[in-house]
Formats: sequence, structure tokens, C-alpha cells
Amino acid sequence: MDERWGRLNFKMLWAVALLGMAYSSLLYLQGTLTGTDKWDGIIGVVLGLYICSHPAANMVDLLFFRRGARRRFSSKRSAVSWLALNVLVLLVGWFAIFLGATRMVITAD
Repeated sequence: MDERWGRLNFKMLWAVALLGMAYSSLLYLQGTLTGTDKWDGIIGVVLGLYICSHPAANMVDLLFFRRGARRRFSSKRSAVSWLALNVLVLLVGWFAIFLGATRMVITAD
């Protein structure tokens, strides 16, 4: 069961990373998603927070709840790749939050 959770976790991390990249690229290519900067900003901030919640939950889980979590990795390489994927997803989420917050500030002026 634990190994199955780890595989699904990789898939979920990739899925939310691709979702964040899709939001960022659509916003870059089209300029707007909804027609107003305010709603584009709200979507970006909420989406970014959702994306960042997955790596944050993984770290809390690793640090506090899974004392034997190091044993679930088959090698040191898989542990490093899992950590790198978490950092990548966290950066994608931060970028989505930044884009969303920037959109909301543009409308405040």
C-alpha cells in the first residue's frame, strides 16, 4: 500500500506542475483567461496555493508522520528525484501565485 501511494504521489505532483505551467503559458500567450485581470489574479493565487499545498503536505508527512519514510525509497537516487520534483512543483506554485498577485495589483492601480 505504501509503495502504491508513492507512485500516485509522483503522478499527482507531475499533474499539478503541468496544471501550473499550463496556467502560466496560457496567461502569457493569450494575455488574459477570463477577460479581467482581477479574476485572472484570483485564479492564479488560488491555483498556486493549491499547487504549493502538495509539496508542503509531503514535507510535513515526511518530517512528522512517517518516521520510517526513508525506507520507502529504493535508492538514494529515487529520494533525491522525489525531493527535486517537490521543489520543482513548489516553484511552479510560487510562480503561479506571483503571476496572480501581479495581475491583482495591476487592477488596483
